[in-house]
Amino acid sequence: MTRTIQTVKWTFLLGTLPGFWGAMAASAAERVLFDFENGPDVSRIEARDVKVDLVSEAAGQALRLRTGHATDWPGITLKAPDGKWDFSAFRYLALDVRNVGPHRVWVGCRVDNPGADGRNHCVQTGIDLDPGAAKTLTVHLSSTPFRLSKPLKLIGMRGSPGHGALDPTNVIGLVVFVAKPTEDHAFTIDNVRVGGTLKTLDADTFLPFIDAFGQFVHADWPGKVHNIEELRAARRRETDDLRSHPGPADRDRYGGWKGGPRLDATGFFRVEKAKGKWWLVDPDGLLFWSHGVDCVNLNGGTPISDREDYFAGLPPKDSPLATFFGTGTWAPHGYYKDHSPYRTYDFLRANLFRKYGKVWLETYSDLCHRRLRSWGMNTIGNWSDGRIYTQRRTPYVVAIHYNAPRIAGSEGYWGKFYDVFDPQFREALRKRMIREKGKSAGDPWCIGYFVDNELGWGDATALARAALASPATQPAKRVFAADLREKYEKIEALNAAWGAAYASWQALLADRTPPDADSKARDDLRRFNRRIAETYFRTVKDAVREVAPHQLYLGCRFAWVNDLVADVAAKYCDVVGYNKYTYSVAGLALPHGIDRPIIIGEFHFGALDRGMFHTGLRPARDQEHRAQLYERYVRGALRNPQIVGTHWFQFHSQATTGRGDGENYQIGLLDICDTPYRETIDAVRKVGYTMYEYRAMAPTGK
Repeated sequence: MTRTIQTVKWTFLLGTLPGFWGAMAASAAERVLFDFENGPDVSRIEARDVKVDLVSEAAGQALRLRTGHATDWPGITLKAPDGKWDFSAFRYLALDVRNVGPHRVWVGCRVDNPGADGRNHCVQTGIDLDPGAAKTLTVHLSSTPFRLSKPLKLIGMRGSPGHGALDPTNVIGLVVFVAKPTEDHAFTIDNVRVGGTLKTLDADTFLPFIDAFGQFVHADWPGKVHNIEELRAARRRETDDLRSHPGPADRDRYGGWKGGPRLDATGFFRVEKAKGKWWLVDPDGLLFWSHGVDCVNLNGGTPISDREDYFAGLPPKDSPLATFFGTGTWAPHGYYKDHSPYRTYDFLRANLFRKYGKVWLETYSDLCHRRLRSWGMNTIGNWSDGRIYTQRRTPYVVAIHYNAPRIAGSEGYWGKFYDVFDPQFREALRKRMIREKGKSAGDPWCIGYFVDNELGWGDATALARAALASPATQPAKRVFAADLREKYEKIEALNAAWGAAYASWQALLADRTPPDADSKARDDLRRFNRRIAETYFRTVKDAVREVAPHQLYLGCRFAWVNDLVADVAAKYCDVVGYNKYTYSVAGLALPHGIDRPIIIGEFHFGALDRGMFHTGLRPARDQEHRAQLYERYVRGALRNPQIVGTHWFQFHSQATTGRGDGENYQIGLLDICDTPYRETIDAVRKVGYTMYEYRAMAPTGK
């Protein structure tokens, strides 16, 4: 039932301030919107599949939500009492959440402008809570700690000063919800508040805002480089640090655990379950848990076309640093999708040249291996540089990508799904794998292959419906039609089963409007969806085995997946890969209790206290918090008996002004000047130096 919330008495930590919400002055103090001590009248809260009441807790009254699971998004809306709030002076909205139910729950909070639909005109985030756990849920109202004195169009970046999905001057309500629950939940919320400060920058003097090192001009922070001497001083400090931390002593040459049991040595990496936990086993037969990082490479280029005035100090054409100008074409999203090719400048390579001199490439390649060993890491992850990993000093994985025909009616963030029934699919994949002969194939240091990345699987009927939405010539559609004809024989029988009205089998091929996912056709759609998944994973496994029979097939790096597809993947993959951007994977499991090993191909956290404009997919408050989140995530993975490794995305933070698709995330272990983020590295070492003992001692299933 739809209800309306009454006007609520607002309580401020510093007292009641008449007219406060129209004020523009930034303040570091938090302001409480709802503390539930004096209401509201819960009968007037807008609720969806939720029972709401007030309960007493140690800190006072809180609002309890008991959600059902009859709808996809059960929750409540807290509306602005006077029609809208002005949050322009604040950086974040926060609320305290406690799980008082028997099940783990993900609680989300959305801050809405008019027209909000979950994607547009709003910002949102969420947190996972175990039973009994209490956390603060924080939604960032601004994408950066900075705002501009007036609007300034800035292109090619996911995050930039003054940029955001929300108009903070016109917030009409807050939505607190759970996402697609399969069981009832109960949790409390309290102390809904706004806070944080924003620094105002003069738009008239803002440009240029990137210095010669690729850093933000209008801020300072620990570790910022102001001149070449500081860059070289950072090198000397790191040299001393690496000398003081040569790496864990109880590791073999691959990074396996000398202190653990010795299993059969096959000369290659494999998987085995030991004492209730899945492990990788290294070529010498030692237990191995893959503690790694992606993108150990030299890709720091950022587009400069159409925005040359963003950059101060780009080198003249006759400078040695001019060699780091280039051209880019990759841009699946953002401004440069429609403005390609584009000119680039690679600040990372330029800084490596400044830092290490003419032999910067050789020095850097050697340094990558020494860093990983020193940090307690033992794996070079996806999309890394072959010149580095083929030195065979650190185990590595390889990313396999290829071009093959797609299902015309399909969708996906990174592109349409492959038509696995087109013979060119198998041939393209096979040709790509053959390129690994004499390289990674048969190399003991190669753990295995991730084939593809974050494919658009959709729901359990999505690919079957996509086939039906494609032209009559689409191989997948023709195979599906043949399957249906074999089952039903006559079109009249299919029409009766589906509630359809096709005039003939040819009419079915010509029709491009598929039945709904929950229609009478659902069972047939699911059956063919499974056939697509089976064909995909079987074909990929065969291609990997043909060329590299001793390496592991690590899956396609699920970001979005349904249980049907995950079930099929477990049948064919040696290890099932997930890119899991959450705050914990301690409870991650395959569907239906399937007992197969899992590897995390990507995760990260980012903060905006070091001169960057976007946190990446999971925000942290600051660098200390980021380090804490890293430790919690990896320790949670170590406790999970199915997980055999985690790979952080990525080695260096992205360019301040973004890569080709605009991503400009503070997600590196090192910054654009090749300086380690000290807080995060300390956490990586803390985990990495003790990970084997920690995993071995963790109770199974905890």
